[in-house]
Amino acid sequence: MKIGILGATGAVGRQMLECIEERQLPVEELRVFASERSKGKKLPFAGQELTLEVVSQERLNGLDYVLGAVSNSLSKEYRPLVEKSGAVYIDNSSAFRQEDGVPLVVPEINGQDALDHHGVIANPNCSTAITLMALAPIAKLSPIKAVNACTYQAVSGAGMGGISELKDEVTALTKGESVEAKVFPAQIAFNVIADIGGPLENGYTTEEMKMQNEGRKILHLPDLLVTCTCVRVPVYRSHSIAVTVVTEEPVSVEAAENAIAAFDGDILVTDHTPTPLENSDKDIVQVGRLRRDLTNPNGLTLWCTGDQIRKGAATNAVQIMEYLENNK
Repeated sequence: MKIGILGATGAVGRQMLECIEERQLPVEELRVFASERSKGKKLPFAGQELTLEVVSQERLNGLDYVLGAVSNSLSKEYRPLVEKSGAVYIDNSSAFRQEDGVPLVVPEINGQDALDHHGVIANPNCSTAITLMALAPIAKLSPIKAVNACTYQAVSGAGMGGISELKDEVTALTKGESVEAKVFPAQIAFNVIADIGGPLENGYTTEEMKMQNEGRKILHLPDLLVTCTCVRVPVYRSHSIAVTVVTEEPVSVEAAENAIAAFDGDILVTDHTPTPLENSDKDIVQVGRLRRDLTNPNGLTLWCTGDQIRKGAATNAVQIMEYLENNK
């Protein structure tokens, strides 16, 4: 496999490198790309050092797969170059997720969709991927009609700047000093902020609407009803989601737990409540606190956690690449 990584110096790009090494993929060549200021610097990989390059048509040519961990604007800029190279572009940005002809894939759920690509495959939003990993086993028991979710999203979802802001605020506040929010809309230390993404006319945010739009596409349920509130919490890594799901027919708690326990990539937790801390730097989604929704006989409520940098982004992209390679 000849692989390229766009945005290799960022949190997701670095995690992609780790995932490729951990999964011992048959890598023939690996090229890492970043901005001009990083050109020539080194990144460790499998006991070697990879030299960072600037994206160019020449250096993309000859690759089999290109994994994108860059912004929407850069992804749109690089896409034509990747397509011209003949490589499959697996993109972590939101630029192409709703585009017709671009599969939106979580391999454990709809991996088959990846085989119908036309050169570009999209990775879903991190909260969407984690939530759907918990719901997909239930959907196999009875079609899902509606989802009500509240996310608890780690600061690293906003990049390294989010991590630094939380650290700096905690340090300042414990010294009695004042703080000024720069990355987030308000102070994040010792606080929660129900404001992620840009505001929309319907009162929701772009982040919240991703759950509906992406869930419909991945689950092949165009009429799926989703309402979501996305909340930033002072946690460094891993997102958590409280979810209530309504199915066409009643699904018992026992049946749902058995389905989740048997689903690849999920871990059912019954002896305690899963926490984001214990699930950080892991590829699995932990699901717990399954119970009957007291407002709807066809509803179940659950709690799930997942590492948004791994399964919510980097690992999922690498898994898509693996799926394509294994289904040639």
